This record gives sequence, structure tokens and C-alpha cells, in this order.
Amino acid sequence: MGAPMSSFRVDKPEAAFLTEHDGVAISFWIISIAMIAATVFFFAEAGTVAGHWKTSLHVGGLVTLVAGVHYMYMREYWVQVHKSPIVYRYIDWSITVPLQMIEFNLILKAARAPISSAGFWKLFVGTVMMLSFGYAGETNIINRYVGFALGMSGWFFILFEIFAGESASACGDCSDAVKQSFSNMRLIVSVGWSIYPLGYFFGVLCASVDQVALNVIYNIADFVNKIGFVLACWSCAKTDSEKAHLLA
Repeated sequence: MGAPMSSFRVDKPEAAFLTEHDGVAISFWIISIAMIAATVFFFAEAGTVAGHWKTSLHVGGLVTLVAGVHYMYMREYWVQVHKSPIVYRYIDWSITVPLQMIEFNLILKAARAPISSAGFWKLFVGTVMMLSFGYAGETNIINRYVGFALGMSGWFFILFEIFAGESASACGDCSDAVKQSFSNMRLIVSVGWSIYPLGYFFGVLCASVDQVALNVIYNIADFVNKIGFVLACWSCAKTDSEKAHLLA
């Protein structure tokens, strides 16, 4: 995959490394290591849960693994260019967000809830709309306001599905552990994800937030919205597996 931080100016090699004054670069570093640590944890924990929950934790581990790799490159980009790593962020989101949408389907299937494959595809369509229009607007491929409006429509479509659509209905017959985890995941997608359109609005449309503040906020949001999201799946898997073990 290449070696992040491998290239630097020969006349100024220190430019390739972190400094105590660059809080944004430090936040990139912390998040990248946290994602790697979370990946190890989730893959290790997959061996401690019932078989039908293993896939959910493996997919969760992929979410944090992909994010960890991208954060290494985003860190390098910031250290050397000092601009928002827009392309890296959207590549990361284009892989990790669909994987997170799969998690809704996986925990419901593991709980034997009546959910069809269409439940995932609806969430996937909303994800594609949200990310593709957001990227097109932020990179001026289309009008920024149009990109923002269409991207928001994709997010609203996802929120409808997990609050009032098939996924929400299927969760009604599940155990308390599944309901709680589904609720926590839903809270992250609704409240936690609101950071991103707010960043787009204030950072891109209004230009009232500088790149330093915006990237620190995005980094913290990714920490919560990715690791916290998968932790909700892990909690559900552990509780359900322990209950099944006691009943066996």
C-alpha cells in the first residue's frame, strides 16, 4: 500500500514529521492509531461471539481498518500540503459508509429479524447519493448548493429507512440488546453524521470555518462515528452471545 510519510524535501526533512504545534496533524495521527487498535480489537473479539455474529464484527473491523489506512495518507497530505485531504476523505467514506450500512442488515439478520436484502440496497442508494453529490459539490464538479441539497436528500433517505422504513420495522421483534444497539447506531447516523453536512455548510458554502478547525472536527467525528458505531454492534453481539450461552 506504500509507505505514508515516505517522501519529504531533501533540504528540510523535518517537514515530513509531526511537530508539537500542528494540532491537526496530531489529531490525524491519534485517529489513525485508534482505528488500527480498534481493528485488532474487533477481529479478536469476533472469536468470542456466536457464529452468526462473527460476520458483523469482521465487517466492523474492515470499517476501522480502511479508515486507519486512509488516515495515514490524510496525515501525510496535511503535514506536507496543509490543505484538507478531500479526495482521501471521500474515498474513505465511499468504502466505510456502505460497510456501516451493511451492519444494520447484519445485526438484524443475526437476530433472525424479518429483513430482506432490499433493506440494505435502500440504504446503499442513499449512501451513493449522499457521497457522490457531496463530493461533486465540494470539488465544484456541480454547483455547490445543488450538491449540498442532493447530498442531504440521500442522508434524509437513509434516516427515513432506519427510523420508519423496513429496517426500523424489522427491529421491532428483536431482543432488547439488538434494539438498544440498533438505537445507538441510529443515533450515530442521525446526530453524529450531522457534523459532515454542517462542515460542508459552514466550511464550503459559507467559508466561515477554516480548514484547521474543520479537519479537527471531522477527525473527532470519524473517531466517534466509526469506532463508536462498530462498538454498538460489538455490544449487541456480546450480550446476545452470552445470553445464548447461558440458555444452552
